[in-house]
Amino acid sequence: MYRRAPIHAVTPPGALTRRARDQVDLTPIESRDALVAWLEAGAKPRARFRIGTEHEKLAYTLKGHAPVPYEGKRGIRALLEGMRMLLGWEPILEGETIIGLADVTGGGAISLEPGGQFELSGAPVETIHETCSELNAHLAQLREVAAPLGIGFLAIGMSPKWTRSQTPMMPKGRYRIMAAYMPKVGKLGLDMMFRTCTVQVNLDFSSEADMVKKLRVGLALQPVATALFANSPFTEGKPNGFLSYRSEIWRDTDPDRTGMLPWAFEDGMGFERWVDYALDVPMYFIKRGDRYVDVAGRSFRDLLAGKLDALPGERATISDWANHLTTIFPEVRLKRYLEMRGADGGPWARNCALPALWIGILYDDAALDAAWELVKDWSAAERQDLRDQVPRLGFKAAIRGRSVHDLAREMVAISRAGLVRRRRKPDRSDRDESHFLAPLEEVVESGKTPAEVLLSRYHGEWKGSVEPIFPALAY
Repeated sequence: MYRRAPIHAVTPPGALTRRARDQVDLTPIESRDALVAWLEAGAKPRARFRIGTEHEKLAYTLKGHAPVPYEGKRGIRALLEGMRMLLGWEPILEGETIIGLADVTGGGAISLEPGGQFELSGAPVETIHETCSELNAHLAQLREVAAPLGIGFLAIGMSPKWTRSQTPMMPKGRYRIMAAYMPKVGKLGLDMMFRTCTVQVNLDFSSEADMVKKLRVGLALQPVATALFANSPFTEGKPNGFLSYRSEIWRDTDPDRTGMLPWAFEDGMGFERWVDYALDVPMYFIKRGDRYVDVAGRSFRDLLAGKLDALPGERATISDWANHLTTIFPEVRLKRYLEMRGADGGPWARNCALPALWIGILYDDAALDAAWELVKDWSAAERQDLRDQVPRLGFKAAIRGRSVHDLAREMVAISRAGLVRRRRKPDRSDRDESHFLAPLEEVVESGKTPAEVLLSRYHGEWKGSVEPIFPALAY
């Protein structure tokens, strides 16, 4: 394997992939207009549209199904070092601590979430075939390194067994600052950080108008996607009363940076409106060299004006802005691309179905129009009510007399038609991209969310225990 010098904290400019890791661009920001221009620069021609899939999985010990600590011969650090040796990827370091890996040639990366959740941030690719092949290869490589260490990975939306106190914190400076701030603004933010897993797809837009339409469709239909992927019905060994408790957790994490963004549906929505929103979302930190400076609760406007007590006179850079945007957590997030954020983590097939679902809708004009027709008349109150219902009710939630089950059927059908029209080259079995929707079509046909299937097994063959979930949902 080839070796390169380690990356300290971040990858160099130009090698960044679609992922929430700290960026290095020390270009000073002098005005709000520069922030708007930075977002506008994300627009690209349709021929350059790409797909980036990110997925998290829960690490556990094969013996005892316990959390995996960072240190130790069988810890997360050893796992990262093993993956580094296997792949030849460059380490991402915070000081002398390895906190991730970067493939600077292909654009993919591996990073750690606060509780040791292992995340693959996929490279930007052209087809769903490619993003799924990447995911499959990653899981095979991970098993090769993890199995000798006695580590497994669980395909689920939330830790089904461990308490917060049992869950380790990974040694990343930003997480210490976030963990101290979360209890000040919500009751469940620490659960979000340490005990949840998601899968998301990142996708492109061609213009401001295209971004706005995709953002609105994504926000309105995100609760339907949440129901399709609901996979977090257990907490600390017992049913928690929800189908997607991961989604419920976001409802009480931090109202300043989460939610359905009702203003995104108002006249005048565009890059400027997003910048004005982000300017007032409280920051967590500013990064200077290897040091995270705690500025939790202060706005980016304060930094832009050089009014931070912790960094008197310090002015904002592009890095500060890019990193700040990664700490905003609405149901759909705008950076220089859009992130669909509503789904629980799950098995390989559903992790491939998530990008298929959204690409079929958002990368085909006819499908995007059909989806907009479906949701355009919903009011902000109705969208919020749907969002509030789904974590507990799943397919039984309703809006305007239509069940989410019915909406899910129509959403998947719109996506299938869009994927067929994309006419991307088939795989080796001569299948187009629409076959990746098969797991969702099975869910819709059954009328049961994945979480309801798990609950049936818990009350039946598993005899009231979550222990069987580890082998059942192991990657």
